[in-house]
Amino acid sequence: MPALGADDPLPLRPRRIAVAGTSGSGKSTLARRLSGLLHLPYVELDALHHGPNWQPRESFAAEVEAFTAGAEWVVEWQYAAVRDLVADRAELLVFLLYRRSLVMRRVVRRTVVRRLRRTELWNGNREGPLHGFFTDPEHIVRWAWRTHPRSVERFAEISRRDDLVVVGLRSPRQLEAWLAGPLTAAGR
Repeated sequence: MPALGADDPLPLRPRRIAVAGTSGSGKSTLARRLSGLLHLPYVELDALHHGPNWQPRESFAAEVEAFTAGAEWVVEWQYAAVRDLVADRAELLVFLLYRRSLVMRRVVRRTVVRRLRRTELWNGNREGPLHGFFTDPEHIVRWAWRTHPRSVERFAEISRRDDLVVVGLRSPRQLEAWLAGPLTAAGR
């Protein structure tokens, strides 16, 4: 099935949803919204992945496998270790294909706010010093910049699947139109 756009009707009422996009595009925010709108359980994959001191948790893949074995859920489509598993079990994949400039504004703002507020993220972790942008090649802002083009490639690849409904949204305006239109209609 070709990828759907913001105005295309959904062929089903989705019960297992994955949300994809570059870091900072709003995957987790949208996943939480979908969870609330459709009354589906949600788990944030970052919370399962990151242990203390940003170390990957050994139980990550098993926990994702257990959660996605359920009949209804919403998660982000990220982390290579579980990406295929999530895609195989999802009915709907919503892909946020936002412009790099928008994503970068969002990820920079989010990172700065979290750092200044010393916001606890997952398992005691907090954003590192802002100068890490210049010294850490894996800094989230640099990561978002570097991986943004890969999202378009992943969208093209996953859109070829016949067993998964894929919706590609290119702007926040398209997202809002999709939520109010096709998703609302399918959720009735």
